[in-house]
Amino acid sequence: MKFLPLLSVILIITFSSCTTVRVASDYDKQANFNTYKSYAFFKPGIDKAEISDLDKKRILRAIEADMTSKGFIKSENPDMLVSIFTKTRENVSVYQNNWGWGWGPGWGYGWGWDPWFWGGNYNSVSTVTEGTLYIDLIDASKKELIWQGMGTSALTKDVDKKQEKMNEIVGAILEKYPPQIE
Repeated sequence: MKFLPLLSVILIITFSSCTTVRVASDYDKQANFNTYKSYAFFKPGIDKAEISDLDKKRILRAIEADMTSKGFIKSENPDMLVSIFTKTRENVSVYQNNWGWGWGPGWGYGWGWDPWFWGGNYNSVSTVTEGTLYIDLIDASKKELIWQGMGTSALTKDVDKKQEKMNEIVGAILEKYPPQIE
C-alpha cells in the first residue's frame, strides 16, 4: 500500500505538467466585484503593448468573447476598463543524448571494431518563444487596478492557429475572474 501514495504524486505531477498555459492572478480585496457589469477597452494601455496590431486584435477578440460569455456588456460608459500588456522571451533547451548498446571497439572479431556496437552522442538544441499576457481590470470611476491576471505559454508562428492560441491563453487567464473570495 506504500506504492499508492507514490503513484498519486507521480500522476498529479504528470497531469499538472501537461497544462499549456501557466496562470496566476491577483486582486484588490476591497473591491466589490459584484458591482461590475460593463466594460470597455482602455486604449492608452493597449496601445503601449509591444506586439503587432494583428496580435492585439486577436487578444481583444478573445477577451471580448470571454467577457460576453461571463455576462459583461461592452459599453461607452463602463464600470470597468480592460487593458493588456505583454512580454516575450526565448527559451533555449539543449538535450544531450548518450545512448547505444554493444561491446565497443576492440571486442568482437579482433579488427579493433565491433559490428554490434551501435549508438553515440547526439545533441539537439531547440528554441521556443514564450509569451506572457497580462490582463488588467481597472475600476473606471476610481481609475484603480482591481484585478490582474497573467498567463504564460509557448507561442505559435502558425498564422492559422494564432487566434486559437490567443483564445486558449485569454480563457485560462479569465477563468480566474471573478476571484473566489472567501
